[in-house]
Parts: sequence; structure tokens; C-alpha cells
Amino acid sequence: MFFVSIVFFYYICAMDEKKIDILERSTGVFLRLGIKSVTMDDLARELGISKKTIYKYFADKNELVSTIIRFKVNEDCNAVAGCKTSTNAIEEMFVVSEFIMEQLKNVTPTVFFDLKKYHPEAWQIMEDHKWNFVRNLIKQNIERGIEEGIYRKNADPLILSGLYVSATDTILNSQIFPWPHYKFQDVYMQMILNHLFGISNTKGREYLKQRLKNEHND
Repeated sequence: MFFVSIVFFYYICAMDEKKIDILERSTGVFLRLGIKSVTMDDLARELGISKKTIYKYFADKNELVSTIIRFKVNEDCNAVAGCKTSTNAIEEMFVVSEFIMEQLKNVTPTVFFDLKKYHPEAWQIMEDHKWNFVRNLIKQNIERGIEEGIYRKNADPLILSGLYVSATDTILNSQIFPWPHYKFQDVYMQMILNHLFGISNTKGREYLKQRLKNEHND
């Protein structure tokens, strides 16, 4: 993963400021309005630039969307890298969870549907990220918690990390949790608590209960 980050770092450095600006602002537009519903004309209007300027940097909408996803995936990897310095495995999971909830709170639900149906290359980048980086992150967290004596010794890191990633797909399923009745961050938080209480031993559960109690009293 470190090698991938370095490669992407040089890739970003090779971009000029205008291209990075288009990437960042386009991300905001797509997350807020959806992907399919926003045409390149709409995007140019939202960004206050000509469509010709966008096409100077990106061959088409598909290339733009794929580059955005690569950009976001790399950002996510770098953002959670510091979680390892957390007090213990449980705190590490809360830090990761807070970051993910912050990322999800302003995302329109159609984004994920649009990616899967109309931009398969970008969708595959996300899938690879989930089943490689995210799964490995959770696997390492479970191994850490077992070593620290707060997760069950019989917790299987490989199986449970796979269940975690599968569950993230479920919470984004609008048929199961229709938006806006269910907010992504609320469903995700319930999933995390279920995950943590399920893998924690008595010591870990006591720590969790006290942490939630303190959080509620603040």
C-alpha cells in the first residue's frame, strides 16, 4: 500500500493546479447531486469554467470519475494511516469510524448506484479498495485487539474482516435502509457497535460500555 501511495503521490504532483482544482470541485458536485444526473455541461456550469477546459484534462466523464475515485481512495488510505497510534484497538476503530461517517454524511445515495451501473471501472477501483485495503485494515485491528487482550481469542481476523466489508455493502443498500429515513452515518454507527461488542471479550466490553457512557455524559 505504501508503494501505491508513493506512485499516486508522484502522479498528483505531475498534475498542474488547474487539473487538481477541477478534480476536487467536481468531487463536491458529484457527491452532492449524483453522477448520472450531472452532465458535462452541468458540471462546467457548476464549476464556472468551459466544457472545453474540462476536456483539456479529461478525455470524457468516465475518465474524470475514475480519476476522482482513485484520488479519494488514496486520500482515505492516507487519512486512516495515523489510526495505528490510537490507545488501543477499540479506539482505533472509533477513529476509523468517525472518519468514514464524516465522509458519508454529505453523499447522496445515488452516487453508489451510479458508479456501479454507469462507471464500472471506477466501481471496481472502490471494490478493490474495500476488499484489499479496508479488509486488511480491519484484519490487523482484530489481531491487535486479540494481542491487547480486549478482543476474543477465538475471533477469526480473516472471517470477521470479510463480514465487516460485506456489511458496509448492506448499509448502502437503499432497499434495506431507504434514505433519508435512515442516515448512512446512523446505520454505520450501529454496525460498528455490533461489530465491536461481538468481537470484544469481557474486558473489551467493559471498556466499550464505559467509553459510551462517558461519551453520552459529555
